[in-house]
Amino acid sequence: MNRLRQFELFHLIPSLLRWLVLASLVAVLAGSASALFLLALDWATRTREAHRWLLWGLPLAGFAVGWVYLKLGRDVEAGNNLLIDEIHDPKKVVPLRMAPLILGSTVLSHLFGASVGREGTAVQMGGALADQLTHRFKLDDQDRRVMLMAGISAGFASVFGTPLAGAVFGMEVLVIGSLRYDALWPCLVAAVVADQVTTAWGAHHTHYAVGLLPALSWWPLVAVVLAGMLFGLVAMVFATVTHAGQAFMKRRIAYAPARPLVGGVVIALVIWGLDAWRFAGLGIPVIQQAFLQPLSAGDFAAKLALTAGSLASGFKGGEVTPLFFIGATLGNALAPLLDLPFPMLAGLGFVAVFAGASNTPMACTLMAIELFGAEMGVYAAVACGVSYLCSGHTGIYKSQRVGQAKHPLVPSGLTLGEVPAFRQQAAERGAVTRSDPASASARAAHDTDPRGGLE
Repeated sequence: MNRLRQFELFHLIPSLLRWLVLASLVAVLAGSASALFLLALDWATRTREAHRWLLWGLPLAGFAVGWVYLKLGRDVEAGNNLLIDEIHDPKKVVPLRMAPLILGSTVLSHLFGASVGREGTAVQMGGALADQLTHRFKLDDQDRRVMLMAGISAGFASVFGTPLAGAVFGMEVLVIGSLRYDALWPCLVAAVVADQVTTAWGAHHTHYAVGLLPALSWWPLVAVVLAGMLFGLVAMVFATVTHAGQAFMKRRIAYAPARPLVGGVVIALVIWGLDAWRFAGLGIPVIQQAFLQPLSAGDFAAKLALTAGSLASGFKGGEVTPLFFIGATLGNALAPLLDLPFPMLAGLGFVAVFAGASNTPMACTLMAIELFGAEMGVYAAVACGVSYLCSGHTGIYKSQRVGQAKHPLVPSGLTLGEVPAFRQQAAERGAVTRSDPASASARAAHDTDPRGGLE
């Protein structure tokens, strides 16, 4: 063994052990928090179903959530986007109050019937708890980035019971088209240990079965490509409608607590008046039905509208489980059209719509393998990859950076939140080019920054 190899080994082993300890600490905290959250969420769902009159308390619950965040949570209201921003550009430790605020507000939202998810809660708790350790151990900015990524992985893995997907999600969600391999070991340790901790606390996850799959041949693969295109387009619609709804509510209602108050009234009237109880909360029973029997072709659209409305109004929780619902029911509707089994298309939609909305095709492919079995791997990879491409430069996380763009018209370095403004500037420059080429040349010479000056 030469001296260079000895030096590398001497440096590597302490680093592995160090991150084993740090990531395990993150996992214990995040896994325990997720277990508490899942048990509380199960209680809230059972209580709401047993006492449906609680739906009429949704406006007041929304007002309470909005008021608490206005008074105590302004600096953590960005949620997952705050964690992504801190990883890219570390500034200050994420306040610990992010964890209890998001936990309490999400349970309250589910108790009274808002159509929201749970991933955002687990990820935010994991990130906030992990960042407390960076302060305690006085870690530098680079190590802090890795700790936050480990917290994201731990939260995701523990709330869904998918450690491999959780590990990759923490590395993939930050930059579109790129993975942060420097955090592979910490994210893997955090995800695996957190999942075990959550299970040890007695929290359980829902299981799905896709049954027998057709053999790989030209038609099933072509059909999955076609389905993946629709999954990606629906993911794009969901992200676009949700962000547009949030902007609309902020323009129309200046006082933040009034937004979920008004939104809660509308959502309660819709659910009660249309007998749309199947779309309240997570909707796990409907997701399970999508794997077993034909459902209404409009179920995915109804869930999309209610979830976008709930999130736009300011209710907390996340988007992922509603995206599972949207994808599974959309896949269910497509199955007879594409001549493929209901469970197979439901499973592919389950992961592929989320892949398109979160821009994490690798994590979603692994999730499909963990949830449905290795036989689903090729089909899931195709569906998630196509959905990712067809969702364009949109997504549920506005702080995601564009690393490797999906097409050359969008430069790298932008956040998803900056892409619409860049497109508007590009359209204006194109209009000037058609009307006044000389003016366009002058503007092009001035606009040396490919990001168009967006910050």
